[in-house]
Amino acid sequence: MGLAIDILSLRKQAEVVDAWLKTRLDRIIPELMARENVDMWIIACREYNEDPVILSMLPAASMSARRRTILVFARNADGSLERLTLSRYGYEGYYEAAWDPDEDGDQHACLSRLVRERDPKRIGINKSGIFSFGDGISQTEHQLIGDALAEPYVSRLVSAERLCVGWLERRLPEEITAYARLAEIGHQIIARAFSTAVIHPGITTTDDVVWWMRQTMQDAGFSAWFQPTIDVQAPGKSFNFIDSPCVTIQPGDLLHCDMGFHYLGLATDQQQHAYVLRPGESDAPAGLRDALRDANQLQDIHLEHMQIGKSGNDVLRCILKAAVAEGIRAQVYTHPLGYHGHAAGPIIGMWDQQDFVPGPGEYPLFDDTVYSIELNILKSVPEWGDQDVRIMLEEDAALTHGAMRWLHGRQEALHLIG
Repeated sequence: MGLAIDILSLRKQAEVVDAWLKTRLDRIIPELMARENVDMWIIACREYNEDPVILSMLPAASMSARRRTILVFARNADGSLERLTLSRYGYEGYYEAAWDPDEDGDQHACLSRLVRERDPKRIGINKSGIFSFGDGISQTEHQLIGDALAEPYVSRLVSAERLCVGWLERRLPEEITAYARLAEIGHQIIARAFSTAVIHPGITTTDDVVWWMRQTMQDAGFSAWFQPTIDVQAPGKSFNFIDSPCVTIQPGDLLHCDMGFHYLGLATDQQQHAYVLRPGESDAPAGLRDALRDANQLQDIHLEHMQIGKSGNDVLRCILKAAVAEGIRAQVYTHPLGYHGHAAGPIIGMWDQQDFVPGPGEYPLFDDTVYSIELNILKSVPEWGDQDVRIMLEEDAALTHGAMRWLHGRQEALHLIG
């Protein structure tokens, strides 16, 4: 049984995304280049070997780079910004065409001329040893640009990794407003999946629910960015981060899901829990409900310590220290959301790195960003012979005006099945 979800038509989605793109190019690029003191930013790639950044900079109808696409952002002395494209296929309204093959020769000869005319002191290219999002230039494109620029401009090349991350992580107010609807849709899918409309205890398997989620997202017009998972905990059956076998769902099981999709170019990522009632039960055991409350308390602690200017590692240390003080056995592995599911920005812990995350963990938090608040707690459940149960929650939240807020609430009670 499917789930009816009303979304915008494909054409309307493109109109919305393109309007966002124009505003983002006008507003965000000049701010970032000034912040990072970069005079020119060159992004170059070839069709089907796209830089992670470039597709987010092209209008919706552009589904790939074309042949070789080169974008150039150049800051002028008066603070204005030129947005240029060196491509056989223009992007009118977004970039000014700067290459005429009949007059300029090849693209790199044109690029060389543009650079000499503007004489930038710091030229950003997408090369990074820390962020994959900032490391999109191929060896070939890097060599061709170096050959075209020659000295003194080759010596002025710098990493544009913080431009890449800043562009990808920054959200417009209108994007954040729309993001709330994405989170709501995710909650609707989870609520239906964790109900007797989908699950018949004793018959339905975890894989049945996984593929119901995939099909529901597909039918609605979304694309899943990872295969959903359904995990089971029960007396004598604990959660394993690595292995998630297909099993038949039974009364008394504690179910956990993880799912996310793309819509309007933005990604969601959510995890919740459900309990399958045994005959005669009207609620989950008190120990499971207490465990969920601990997880909610950890979420509160987490949001409190998400402060602009702190690094991901700073936030992680503060959360775990506060959790210990509250007697909560906690793990935190929060990541940014945006154009990608595991998106650009500060990493706040990883499930197997709870002390320090080198590289992305040292990147600071900025305003107008979105995160998947992902964490878990362990708590012994008396009704299960004091077995440890892991409650894993993941909800989407925005950092705006210096404060965190949930995009569409969070789970505060277990879904009940049966």
